[in-house]
Amino acid sequence: MRVDKFLWCVRYFKTRSVATEACKQGKVRMNDAIVKPSREVYPADKIQVRKNQINYQIDVLDLPKSRVGAKLVNLYINDITPKEELEKRELLKYSQDYYRKKGTGRPTKKDRRELDDWFDPEADED
Repeated sequence: MRVDKFLWCVRYFKTRSVATEACKQGKVRMNDAIVKPSREVYPADKIQVRKNQINYQIDVLDLPKSRVGAKLVNLYINDITPKEELEKRELLKYSQDYYRKKGTGRPTKKDRRELDDWFDPEADED
């Protein structure tokens, strides 16, 4: 099975074309070598995937026939990602929600004025 198809089947990427693009950009490594999307995957291979600033590491246990449900993914892979990498995900989540909650939209006029005062404090004195 191709590596891009495998990563799509075990739900590391939402679409197969996104998985193919990640391989082309060098974000997927197999046995410590950057791979093309057409590289074949076999059981006992080690795959590293860089996604959202996190380096995921997985062991291939078996090859699925097609895309599997989220509950069945553990039958085909063993996730060996270090805890430090998973902690990065928590930090990224907190850093995104620091100032404005998701979905609240553009900065308000007050926010813009505060930014202008921050960058140019002398303009406020006029």
